[in-house]
Amino acid sequence: MTDKPTNEDFLRLADPMRRELLAHCYRMMGSVHDAEDLVQETYLRAWKAYDGFEGRSSLRTWLYRIATTTCLTALDSRSRRPLPTGLGAPSLEATAPLVSDDEVPWLQPVPDALAGVSAGDDPASIVASRESIRLALIAALQHLPPRQRAVLILRDVLKWKAAEVAEAVGTSTAAVNSILQRARAQLNEVSPSLDDPVEPLSQGQRAMLDRYVAAFEDYDVDALVDLFTKDAIWEMPPFVGWYQGPETIAELTRTQCPAERAGDLKLIPVAANGQPAFAVYHRRDGVYHEFAIMVLTFSGDRISHVGMFFEEKLFGVFDLPATLASEASTAK
Repeated sequence: MTDKPTNEDFLRLADPMRRELLAHCYRMMGSVHDAEDLVQETYLRAWKAYDGFEGRSSLRTWLYRIATTTCLTALDSRSRRPLPTGLGAPSLEATAPLVSDDEVPWLQPVPDALAGVSAGDDPASIVASRESIRLALIAALQHLPPRQRAVLILRDVLKWKAAEVAEAVGTSTAAVNSILQRARAQLNEVSPSLDDPVEPLSQGQRAMLDRYVAAFEDYDVDALVDLFTKDAIWEMPPFVGWYQGPETIAELTRTQCPAERAGDLKLIPVAANGQPAFAVYHRRDGVYHEFAIMVLTFSGDRISHVGMFFEEKLFGVFDLPATLASEASTAK
């Protein structure tokens, strides 16, 4: 007889940590698809090595070390995942033809449910999770070299000690402190900060969301102008252009959106990156088809950023159907 933990013990003890490890890999990679693959690889590596786990650290810490190493290895052969705003200046002409670049590995949004942000969680942990997966922060982390990214996440998000981080990334404590200083300095040049609070939506913001949905579904472009901040940004990978200002966004919607009349678009609420978000469906031939995942950022009671992600595979990630029946066809 032996009290040594078995592989079956590993599966029972490790499985509850899957969502937080996915959030960690997502922060590192900027891709929910990559994160899911790397979590699977992390668990496979850990399961194979579990016989040698001596318990000198917690199982959680051990798994995070494996996940971090797995991500760093993957990043050796992958480019950073930008948003269009990370590639150049805004597009000045909203009526110009849209240019798509499917060769760029674009940043992806992540569903709150996959990243460990859900209504059943502890309120304090929900706030912390939202702060560390919000879209602007994930985009900012992509500007850091992989090792800087790992050190910053382990120290400032997970609150590990410098010695623990040094062991995880294979360097000295002094080197970790130096890497962290450089990472913080570079992150401070972009926004937001890790210290920026993420507050629950106010009553005014909820009312604004209702107006936003109504304007889109009614195809009331004029109504959209009043909903944005004066320097609001609209971007929509894989299209490389991005647009700034309410009037430019409105003109973009008038000239580039495939909707032609009220009812052509349908917005279904989802939750992504700890922010309000919608699955957008476009009606064709009497059926609503998957169109884009839209993630919104507020500044006060106005919308300051819209990320439209035109990647149909994301609908499966958000556990959404590819099509919806229109009200007209349902009534028949």
